[in-house]
Amino acid sequence: MKKQFLMLCVLTGTLSVFAQERTDSVYVDRLSKLNNVIELPYNEVVRRCIDGYVGRRSDQVERMLGLAEFYFPMIEESLDRNEMPHELKYLAVIESALNPNAQSRVRATGLWQFMLGTGKIYGLEINSLVDERRDPQKATEAACRYLKDMYLLFGDWTLSIASYNCGAGNVRKAIARAGGRTDYWDIYPYLPRETRMYVPLFIAAAYAMNYADMHNIKAIAPSIPLDVDTVMVTKQVHFDQIAAVLNVNKEVIEILNPQYKLGVIPGHTQPRVLKLPSQAVYAYIANEDAVVDFNRDSIFTNRMFAGNFSNSTMNAQKKKYHKVKRGETLASIGKKYGVDVASIRRWNRLSAKTTAINQGKSLVIYTNELPAAPPSYLAKVDYKPSTDAAATPTPTPMPTPTDEETVAVAEAVVVAAADVEAVVDVDADADVDVDEDGEPVLNQEDLAELEAQSTNEVSSQVYVDVKPHKSSPQSPIIYHVKEGDSLYSIAKQYTGVSHKDLMESNQLKTSVLRIGQTLRIPER
Repeated sequence: MKKQFLMLCVLTGTLSVFAQERTDSVYVDRLSKLNNVIELPYNEVVRRCIDGYVGRRSDQVERMLGLAEFYFPMIEESLDRNEMPHELKYLAVIESALNPNAQSRVRATGLWQFMLGTGKIYGLEINSLVDERRDPQKATEAACRYLKDMYLLFGDWTLSIASYNCGAGNVRKAIARAGGRTDYWDIYPYLPRETRMYVPLFIAAAYAMNYADMHNIKAIAPSIPLDVDTVMVTKQVHFDQIAAVLNVNKEVIEILNPQYKLGVIPGHTQPRVLKLPSQAVYAYIANEDAVVDFNRDSIFTNRMFAGNFSNSTMNAQKKKYHKVKRGETLASIGKKYGVDVASIRRWNRLSAKTTAINQGKSLVIYTNELPAAPPSYLAKVDYKPSTDAAATPTPTPMPTPTDEETVAVAEAVVVAAADVEAVVDVDADADVDVDEDGEPVLNQEDLAELEAQSTNEVSSQVYVDVKPHKSSPQSPIIYHVKEGDSLYSIAKQYTGVSHKDLMESNQLKTSVLRIGQTLRIPER
């Protein structure tokens, strides 16, 4: 009996090995038939990743297959426009499972999982109302620019993919520890733990998205209309207004426009893109005024003016007459004078349904003549001036920061994305130096290594205190890049100059600088 059991175990093991070898040959054959530029090699690590996708994660693959019908054509169009391999679209699969609202534990966000700092460096708008990391189109363009920067640095798409996960600095450290070898599988043992699985997962995603049907995995149709069009919005509009007036499901509007965090489209600050089912786009254009005015006073309660400063001005209203011009609405007129639509209707005895006004009609408008506001610090504290003149020096007014300066300060010490900053979250146990927010940082070893490579096309960018190059007024201002310089830190040294001005005047394609590089400072 014991002998028969041993024979059964040997036979079972032999069959298992045979079955695995057959599976390996099938995987290799299928991968070899994909039309790809990026190398997709096969090994045991890749096999485990493929088994994961087509096995225990097959339900996720079903959802991604459905979402791919909506997102892949857009991603492929961006890749094609940038002359990049189309298979890079599978990065979005392993980053977010094609979910534009995905957010990691370190707050990497969107389809391509950008960190806030990296997103701003690559031109994405991120504020209280708008987060373009969630905008599939704009985030894809930013990801293309990042990957192109990495390809210029390494000359290899596989290393560029690895750097998307852990940052270029960690890839260069792995290359140095591997004795200068630049093949991904040679530096594999020296990469952070999470990044070691990143390229195998990329290969597995390419396999799963192409051969899911071979494993009886079928696409689940998403609740996204495929027939979609866009319209530019130039006024402040809420999703609730659009849904109510156009009779469109609010959930559909949210799915198509994930970049608007609170359902508010701030089109009054700059033109904004609104995606809707195609038929609804025409309805919006025809009924824009009705959409903007619908329940406006109850939806938008933020006030431009918050009352008066004294009882003497409480009733100091001035009567004015406004002659309606072409294209004006009650909402636009109210915004001009700082009054609400309901008040205009009441003053002019208009019905509650009135939104459009005939050109040339004269409207009565009452406006408050507001006194000058007291200084904000007097309004908030019990201010008592000191009798000792020496004890109260004249305060130096703080300059109003520009948008670029605000970005730089908010990010504290910014390390150039091409050198260190990872686009996606870094594993807390990985072999990589990170700060308390999970952002990769350079230590002394990194700085020494990068300094030795300063003659290369890209070098480190950590802010240090430097002085601008002095030049005579008659000659153009020339600046020589020093260690730690970045476009942001250099621009801050010259009044009226932004990092975008520096890029344009020096015809720079990226924000990455090298030590010793000469920059021309534009005159202002």
